[in-house]
Amino acid sequence: MCAWIKKGLVFETAHHSVGAWMRHSALTPTPYRLSSELIRVYAGFRDADGVSRIGYVDLRADDPTDIVHVGAEPVLDIGRGGCFDDNGMILGDIVDAPDGLHMFYVGFQRVAKAKFLAFTGLAISRDGGLHFERAQETPILDRAHGRSTIGAVHSVMRENGRWRMWYAVGDDWETIGGRPFPRYHIRYAETDDPRVFPRNDRICLQPRGSEYRIGRPRVYRFGDRYVMYFTRGNVTGEYFPGVAYSDDGITWERHDEALGVTLSESGWDSRVICYPALIRHRDKLLMFYNGNDMGVDGFGVAELRDVSTGGGLHVHG
Repeated sequence: MCAWIKKGLVFETAHHSVGAWMRHSALTPTPYRLSSELIRVYAGFRDADGVSRIGYVDLRADDPTDIVHVGAEPVLDIGRGGCFDDNGMILGDIVDAPDGLHMFYVGFQRVAKAKFLAFTGLAISRDGGLHFERAQETPILDRAHGRSTIGAVHSVMRENGRWRMWYAVGDDWETIGGRPFPRYHIRYAETDDPRVFPRNDRICLQPRGSEYRIGRPRVYRFGDRYVMYFTRGNVTGEYFPGVAYSDDGITWERHDEALGVTLSESGWDSRVICYPALIRHRDKLLMFYNGNDMGVDGFGVAELRDVSTGGGLHVHG
């Protein structure tokens, strides 16, 4: 089992906010390498009404607790009224491609008879990630049979000219203590064009035991194997990451005991750890993640030192 070393709460929204659009939270922090000196973390920042917009925080790579710059405006604002992303969004993934930096994001919409709908959009930046424009106003992963409420892409990898995508799919709700919570599981598909989602996909992981949801898959290469970090929730209120391994990125075996990170005794990540996302920097891996209440305080970082360079973990950057 690896042992992650927590470095603490890096971006505390209450102290580092740069506007009313960034009142609290930094949802699904997703790192992207700007240079050998800088790591940019994109996240969904919420306003006073709880509506999130995508912004970024630049950190010093050698010391990811050191904030260099906070983007003053969202790089992607909410969608036009009536569109699938008119009530906020969170990050899915950031992927370099020949025609620009691709942002896969999950847009939220409020409806009368469900808590929310969440489907996947695509936006592209051609200025290095300072601004993103929607590829289209409609989702690239929309509702279909078996995913009437959630179709959320959270990990994308370009391999051999194909776009490989791992995502959460939801179709109903679990009532816990009189409150509705979304039920979802993890699936996989691949395509030649990220705007054209295939009809056929594969189940990767489903909830087990007392779990009712398993999602936010983040997939990386480790030599000739794949590793997936995900977040799982059960009916007793636990919300915590897990780990799975695969030879092909499709068939997975869970080994949650290998996670190597635990709740703190007190503070911002004492009740919940969720949405881990990794990036390599020299001889170590960095894990950015959210804590209590799904990141209401901001995001933190942990590091894993002495990572093997022989066929080691291939992450963005």
